Amino acid sequence: MARSLDGLFLAPVADQGPGQVGARTRFAYHERDGAVWADYAGGEVVRGHLVGTREGDRLDFRYVQLKHDGTTSSGHCVSTVVELPDGRVRLDESWEWESQPGSGTSVVEQLTDDSDATGGADGAEATDGADGVEQVTEHDG
Repeated sequence: MARSLDGLFLAPVADQGPGQVGARTRFAYHERDGAVWADYAGGEVVRGHLVGTREGDRLDFRYVQLKHDGTTSSGHCVSTVVELPDGRVRLDESWEWESQPGSGTSVVEQLTDDSDATGGADGAEATDGADGVEQVTEHDG
């Protein structure tokens, strides 16, 4: 079994499409006793939450999100947790909207301290750095 997701920040490796999570979306994951949850934001998503279970390397969760245009959407996702050769975690995801038509697959990978680790996840404040890269300051809450 790949390592715990608790405390990890992940991001999609590519945009999924208009109005969906994309490369600018950041997920802050938590895991405890088979339960998995995350807060996410960034790109078109103002705020999103997911909650579900982990059994071995399989995640099964539901998600709900609020977009900048004021609409909400929800769906279901099954993911496989993969440990990459460099030690980071990747999620291979198969998802389906429940609030609207559509389904697909996506890949989400762990961000490192050298990357844009939390550009928008709940509990974080993003600012533009001098080099144009978002920098994030964590807030306890």
